[in-house]
Amino acid sequence: MRVLGIDPGIHGGLAIVAINDGVAPQLVDAIDVPTVGIGAKERVNALLLRDWINRHAPAHALIERSGAMPGQGIASTFKYARAVGALEAVITCLNIPLTIVEPSTWKKFHHLPGKDKEAARQRALQLFPSAHDLLARKKDHQRAEAMLLAITPVPGVILPKAAPITTTEFAGITA
Repeated sequence: MRVLGIDPGIHGGLAIVAINDGVAPQLVDAIDVPTVGIGAKERVNALLLRDWINRHAPAHALIERSGAMPGQGIASTFKYARAVGALEAVITCLNIPLTIVEPSTWKKFHHLPGKDKEAARQRALQLFPSAHDLLARKKDHQRAEAMLLAITPVPGVILPKAAPITTTEFAGITA
């Protein structure tokens, strides 16, 4: 079964992970949220997003719950919310079941500290060593977060049981 993980926002990330019973999850692909326009006119390219998702045919999508951030201006909040709405709309129009995941849920599962984006990137590299090229830059944390979201167990969502992740795999990440 293929699962789509989404780190929402205009500069978010998307990842497709194959999860099969008893086998370690396998990364299929990961990209930045496709956009069109620049500056204040930048927005999600819904057509490219639709085509990319259709090509990978995920059975389910997990998206991080989003909201306004303290200190964020009105214009940037609106731009962010518009991007999240576009992501959710494309998923819905493709008839893919969508589950909203609290940030604390997936971060707790992966033993990640608070807002440390680098820890998410390092964790994704541990779980998906073949993704090194996709996660080579520190700013690729949004793709890493999408990968981790895709393999987070969520109550009420029945996904295949992947091979267990052992605690020794958490070495090098401090909470």
